[in-house]
Amino acid sequence: MASITSATPQPERPSTTSATPQRERGLASSPPNPQRRAQVNLPPSQSHHHFLPSRNPGLAPMAMDALRVWRASSQLMSFASRATIARAGFKFNLHTRYCSSAFTVSASATATSDRRRRSSSSPNTSDRESVRAIRLKKVEELRQKGYEPYAYTWDRSHTARQIQEGYGYLENGEVFTGVAVSLAGRVVARRAFGKLVFLTLRDDSGTIQLYCEKECLSEDQFAKLKSFVDIGDILGASGSIKKTEKGELSVYVKNFEILTKSLLPLPDKFHGLTDIDKRYRQRYVDMIANPEVADVFRIRAKIVSEIRKAVESFGFIEVETPVLQGAAGGAEARPFVTYHNSLGRDLYLRIATELHLKRMLVGGLEKVYEIGRIFRNEGISTRHNPEFTSIEMYEAYSDYESMMNLAEEIVTRCAMSIHGKLQVDYQGTEISLMRPWRRETMHSLVKDATGVDFHEFGNNVEAAKEAARGIFKARSEGKDNSSSLVEACSSVGHVLNEVFEAVVEPTLIQPTFVLDYPIEVSPLAKPHRRYTGLTERFELFICGREIGNAFSELTDPIDQRSRFEDQIKQHNAKRAALASKSKSSEESEKANNSDDDDDDDDYSYEVTLDEDFITSLEYGMPPASGMGLGIDRLVMLLTNSASIRDVIAFPVLKVQQ
Repeated sequence: MASITSATPQPERPSTTSATPQRERGLASSPPNPQRRAQVNLPPSQSHHHFLPSRNPGLAPMAMDALRVWRASSQLMSFASRATIARAGFKFNLHTRYCSSAFTVSASATATSDRRRRSSSSPNTSDRESVRAIRLKKVEELRQKGYEPYAYTWDRSHTARQIQEGYGYLENGEVFTGVAVSLAGRVVARRAFGKLVFLTLRDDSGTIQLYCEKECLSEDQFAKLKSFVDIGDILGASGSIKKTEKGELSVYVKNFEILTKSLLPLPDKFHGLTDIDKRYRQRYVDMIANPEVADVFRIRAKIVSEIRKAVESFGFIEVETPVLQGAAGGAEARPFVTYHNSLGRDLYLRIATELHLKRMLVGGLEKVYEIGRIFRNEGISTRHNPEFTSIEMYEAYSDYESMMNLAEEIVTRCAMSIHGKLQVDYQGTEISLMRPWRRETMHSLVKDATGVDFHEFGNNVEAAKEAARGIFKARSEGKDNSSSLVEACSSVGHVLNEVFEAVVEPTLIQPTFVLDYPIEVSPLAKPHRRYTGLTERFELFICGREIGNAFSELTDPIDQRSRFEDQIKQHNAKRAALASKSKSSEESEKANNSDDDDDDDDYSYEVTLDEDFITSLEYGMPPASGMGLGIDRLVMLLTNSASIRDVIAFPVLKVQQ
């Protein structure tokens, strides 16, 4: 991962004086004290090789004490040191320009400092607490001096990008005083050289260097800068524009304020935040350490905005439907259940927005859409998060053909907005979004992949299951991995769908509309006007993932009730099959002392029939088509993100041990 200083240009050192090593930030300096010196005298016969503890164990305590003093002081304060080693005698002289209590630092403190420098991702707990204690002391000292380390506001005139773009024409070494600039951001790098301090400030637009010279700041301001400003602090700064001799555009600081004092250290500058689990749990730190992460969420916002523009350009209006519902409908998925105390009843977090949006069509609105969160109490993977964002849209007096055209329009407009072209690289594969996209039926795709034509089975479920077993067995090199879900299938359509998901779906890399799903797996879709047993439904696949789902909507209330009842029967059959499998698995796990998690409880919930939705259809719903698009997966595609957790700011994670 990129470090927090990886994009920071090297600062220019002042040419007037030699550089003085930087003191540990925030440690107040003391007046020089010539009595504080460390000296070790060795016999003339002892060369500098004999000083090493491994060569002369008798000198180890004395040598290590001297080394501890030297190492501690070199890490904790600015100094000028002089070491003299001669054959006639060894002298270890440490002369300090700025002496402090660092001479009394213990060996444990030195070891802590060493560990802090070696940290590969972020400081460990003891280091963090040490830094936090030091910075809390600084907060207290700032307040004692009359400074508030947590400001209320700061007037900004420019962002970092505006300065970079507006004043890049300056010549090297030129100072532009024609305008006073004021900006604010987080300090992500700090370098001090005597009377000159360089800070790298990052705001939402980018980074800019702050050029802080002692002559341009008051004595109190420069002392505050040297002693109290740490990496991670949020500063406000004002001044003029300067381009250094080496061509680094900078703000020539005349005034600054600490707007927010950071108490915890940022991740190590050499490694950034590399722990993937910590990146997801502490996304705020991830965004500081890896600026490209924040770019993903900027792109996400742009995609959502472009989707809104696209659908509204076709006359759709945005509506809102309930998140808490009395019945979880619109999809076959396990819901989250909560209890309403005042009403004394269970409520469900919605698993789809479909049924309430269709009610809006019944009420007279003809083109509606909703962008919102959907909640499904199911597994977590690189493709699935229990809460995700989708857009669902419904249009009266249209069929699923119009939704295919709308899907192409939405995705291509988003791609052009983000990339300016219709060729997208995803994980090393070039995806072409050029229209029109491929359109194939589910039956033809399964036949091409397996050689089996499921049309030939008619209503013979057992023959279809036997064919599916052979397909799974051939694909698993002789091992029969046929799913218990196939065994529980009550129709040829269900078996066909299971084979499609296992065999065909992962191969659909380029944009493909899969058409005409079996009626048994499409309870809300209108029957196909030409082919019995099929529906006017499609799913859109890109990179082996379902991006969208749409159909000509079922408007017959009698047929809809019958479909819902069949769906409940099929669901209960799967529950029974999985319960039987789960029981045998538990017995096997007990015998084998297995602790493996079992994910086969996805069908252990109950499905209820939404009577109010049926009632709404009985009032009459116009012919319509509808579609749902997964926004998270679309963002994954357009940002080249391998996991859905990379495009959700705060994904659901397992409990941290």
